Amino acid sequence: VDLYEENDAPSLHPVVQDFKELIEKDAEVNIFIHQMFEEQKENSSGPPPVKNYHQMLQLMNVVLNTSIEFDLESPMFSIMYCSMATVGGFSAFLNEKVNYHIKNILNEWGKYLKSKDSCYVLNKDPKKGWFGKDAMKEMPNFVEEFKCNPNESHYGFTSWDDFFTREFRDGVRPVASPDDNSVVVNPCEAAPFNIQENVKRHDTFWIKSQPYSLDLMVANDPLADKFVGGTVYQAFLGPLNYHRWHSPVNGKVVKAFVQDGTYYSQLISVGVAESQAYMSAVATRAIFFIEADNPDIGLMVFLAIGMAEVSTCEITVFEEEYVKKGQQIGTFHYGGSSHCLIFQPGVNVTFDLHGETPGINAANIPVNAKMATVNTVNV
Repeated sequence: VDLYEENDAPSLHPVVQDFKELIEKDAEVNIFIHQMFEEQKENSSGPPPVKNYHQMLQLMNVVLNTSIEFDLESPMFSIMYCSMATVGGFSAFLNEKVNYHIKNILNEWGKYLKSKDSCYVLNKDPKKGWFGKDAMKEMPNFVEEFKCNPNESHYGFTSWDDFFTREFRDGVRPVASPDDNSVVVNPCEAAPFNIQENVKRHDTFWIKSQPYSLDLMVANDPLADKFVGGTVYQAFLGPLNYHRWHSPVNGKVVKAFVQDGTYYSQLISVGVAESQAYMSAVATRAIFFIEADNPDIGLMVFLAIGMAEVSTCEITVFEEEYVKKGQQIGTFHYGGSSHCLIFQPGVNVTFDLHGETPGINAANIPVNAKMATVNTVNV
């Protein structure tokens, strides 16, 4: 992308122009934004590619009408990844006013990604296309696993978002032990990241070890009381993953809502992927309280956490609705993402991680596969 001097730059889309006005008229935001670019450091890829907020806004403006090529999976993140990992960036991307404008920009981009114009990347270009040689190497058995038609234009997908939220073919991800209420299934196609026991209501979630902070994770919902001292399981969904969510248990949806939050906030001391526990308290997320049929589980929480890019969390079930184990309950739209399961204290849960060690190098566990067993506690 050709970058222009400020006075020669093309006019900005209204949502980007609004963000520009916030930066220039709000003293606090102005300080944070200038600070984050001043604090950027050269890394192994060379000097930071974006030098100031004028260039950042120009690039955002371009991305609004750009789809996502395979070899550039996160274009918005690419604009900000150097400035995020600074003191100024930490402050800026936690700021409520900044996140309000970023949400508007991402929502506008989301409209384009849901349009037929965004399909141009759904092709067989060997490097950039999502059905090309490089992409198919990373997504083997794509045609066999996902609902699509290679004989149709763009394999039958009507937009980039339609491709991103693709569904598995029937039978590809069978539900483990559907009638055994002691078995909890994996709600997402995701790699185990962390397990923490005896989680506190409030904790220093922003430090490097990132202990979970229950009240913030569930947006200060009164039901948080039930989970103090309980167990949190967290897993990561990469951008190539299947991004729909499935119920981990048979039971009733007690509450389900989306909590707005941050989009590009990460810890300075670690990278984005390593910041997932921190993001569980601050990022935009969908929060489900599900009353399991199994009384040994009782009330549990499923948390779907958006990370960067569009970060839209779409809930597709309703409060008081009964859900079956493995039933779809929602989806992410474009963005890296994470999820958590939270169990109450006293729930005797044994995790089955399919040989994986939790961390950023773990491999995916299939959605709907057995991920835990809950045993009866003898009183």
